Amino acid sequence: MAEQNVKKQIELLAPAGSYEAFEAVIRAGADAVYLGGSQFGARAYANNFTEEELLRAIDYAHIHGRQVYLTVNTLFKEKELEQGLYDYLLPYYKQGLDAVILQDMGALSLIRREFPGLDIHTSTQMTVAGCDGAAYMKELGASRVVTAREMSLAEIQEIHDKVDVEIESFVHGALCYCYSGQCLLSSMLGGRSGNRGRCAQPCRLPYEVFDEKKQSIKSKGNYVLSPKDLCTISGIPELSECGIYSFKIEGRMKQAEYAAGVVSIYRKYIDGYLSDLAYARKSGKPESEARAYARERYQVSDADQKKLMDMGNRSGFTNGYYYRHNGSEMITFGKPNHAKTNESLQSEIREKYIHVKSDAEEIKEKINGILRLKQDVPAIMELTCGAHQVSKSGDVVQPAQKQPLTREKVETCMRKTGNTPFTFAELAIEMDENIFMPVQAINQLRRDALEALEEVLTTGYRRSEGNLTEQIEGGNSAKKNVAHENASCHSERSSCDIGAYPIHMSVSIEDRRVTEEVLARRFVSAIYYDSLCYDRKNLLADLKEDVERAHKAGKKAYYILPAVFRSRTTNFYGQNLEQFLNLELDGVVVKSYDSLSFAAKNLSEKINIILDHSIYTWNRKAKELLGDVKPLRDTAPLELNRRELASRDNHNSEMLIYGYLPLMTSAQCVHANTGKCDGRKTVTYLKDRYGKYFPVKNNCSECYNTLYNTTPLLLFGYRDELNNMGMSGYRISFTIESRDEVRAILDICEDTFLTGRRHIKDMYSGEYTNGHYKRGVE
Repeated sequence: MAEQNVKKQIELLAPAGSYEAFEAVIRAGADAVYLGGSQFGARAYANNFTEEELLRAIDYAHIHGRQVYLTVNTLFKEKELEQGLYDYLLPYYKQGLDAVILQDMGALSLIRREFPGLDIHTSTQMTVAGCDGAAYMKELGASRVVTAREMSLAEIQEIHDKVDVEIESFVHGALCYCYSGQCLLSSMLGGRSGNRGRCAQPCRLPYEVFDEKKQSIKSKGNYVLSPKDLCTISGIPELSECGIYSFKIEGRMKQAEYAAGVVSIYRKYIDGYLSDLAYARKSGKPESEARAYARERYQVSDADQKKLMDMGNRSGFTNGYYYRHNGSEMITFGKPNHAKTNESLQSEIREKYIHVKSDAEEIKEKINGILRLKQDVPAIMELTCGAHQVSKSGDVVQPAQKQPLTREKVETCMRKTGNTPFTFAELAIEMDENIFMPVQAINQLRRDALEALEEVLTTGYRRSEGNLTEQIEGGNSAKKNVAHENASCHSERSSCDIGAYPIHMSVSIEDRRVTEEVLARRFVSAIYYDSLCYDRKNLLADLKEDVERAHKAGKKAYYILPAVFRSRTTNFYGQNLEQFLNLELDGVVVKSYDSLSFAAKNLSEKINIILDHSIYTWNRKAKELLGDVKPLRDTAPLELNRRELASRDNHNSEMLIYGYLPLMTSAQCVHANTGKCDGRKTVTYLKDRYGKYFPVKNNCSECYNTLYNTTPLLLFGYRDELNNMGMSGYRISFTIESRDEVRAILDICEDTFLTGRRHIKDMYSGEYTNGHYKRGVE
């Protein structure tokens, strides 16, 4: 049995959507298993574990030297966090749960305080794509970062070299088209939020592609948002060498046969690679030469490649983003069936790992035993498993009156380990001649000893109660932040009064050509210039010009940092930091934890930071934790409804009241994948089965796409209601609008939302959405 706290060079991490799958992946060779309980997991429709099953799974794993990680990787509403999470986690924490995987900052705050010693792994839903984000997660208490699927080997290597944190990355299974945690497509289309584990996967549906003039574009197929499945079996040496510790297989929604089968093959090749590496090291080779030796010997058979294909794939496999930034070869284009074609392979997996029929096929921990049967004293059974030892006494051994015990009979009784997780490697029997003990008593001693050993193996993981400290702990620092934020917000609000209605109104733009329309409006307090407005080569000069124009018009000027802040982006802004700080910006808007960490370290002493809606603040604890970076304000979440928003602390929150909402941010490029990469910023449209057009903009400087909703959010009719929620300000977001459309929307805003002179129905005849303002998400 693997001992506690002994690190492997590579951890093979398997999914389990049911208890059956859990035992199967352990038998197949998983070092650790991630799974979901009855609440708060990002796979709400998986056959998740009951409390009894999860407690049993924790013990089962620990007896066999494996680990269990529980997914609590959804975003938490206020009541769920304050009233549900502690009680939900407590029994698993006490049982010895090894780690939680989470997305929500409020959950991170609660868990690190209430459950000491419980490891925190930040989910891929947190979109950590660089050193800044990884370092921030470690600073907050995370022991492990699950990287964004889009990261390259070189980027992961940089985290490994610069940040002392464990790295977990996906190596096999489904790929999301969007950066995980940044997708609202399913949420806005049907109310099934990926941030709540209820994604309906609309990305797997067909879409017809149109150019910016809405002329049809011929492509290889209509499934342009559907990536192939990831398979990296051929790249295990490279993945290990770049610093990935935990090799994660996706598939909590898949059957046990799939999970166990995939694990068994990855186990085989990981072990082979590590064996060759160990041999090279033992022979005295330097580390670089040992790695090269193991890499050169590494080869995956065609038969095993076919087995992985036969277990299920979407139009073939891709080795993902590790070796490329994006590409059409990663997309299915055809209907992404996930068919399994080899029933004999499925049957083999079931027999070997799932429907185990004999003790010989079950995984057993090898133990050593000594049985002492001495006349007139209690029988003694001593068992040893690794470093653990137990001793149990039984009935007093009697002198034989008729037929004495034989050694053969005693050994037969003792070796019946049956349904226990143990089998004897060595069994010594020390017994006197002419003694007697009932077979029932011998069996009972064996059972008692094995149960005692099982208890010893699991007791070391047990914990006492959590802390359950007062929920408003740390409020003093939060109050200081509030005072700072209120002072800052007040200075902005006071500059913009519409009659007797004071309001801070921001406008964000993604096209510099609409700037004049925005600057001409007296009610606009601040303008946010998105990075999409600029090309890198002219960014500093053009942004300086725009900042000066905004200030001359009496507006504050902010810059929206790129939605994806990877190493290339970090290097650019780092190299031009002094010039950037000299632009006299009033602040920056951050959309990711990487950009937040970068801004907090490099910019916050001179300019303010605003958190966009993709930095999720669904609950008070999330706001408090993020308050440590002293943001000027945050942006109210897009997935909370009016009731949830009203119960939220909005004193330094800005509410988005108009705009085509970004539904996806992707490393893929629709424009390039259906045509060619020409470096030209453009708008592509995707038409769904209902005839709705989704605009897609390509940010060529940063090389990512943003897919927007088909109709704009429009909340101008809820002025009084929103004002009663205590919002510190409001934002209008312009993305694909023309100058005429910008002018019209600003007119409508002034006459409806700001002054109330007219009703929205009298001024806006187009289609629009209230987003989640009325319905919210489950």
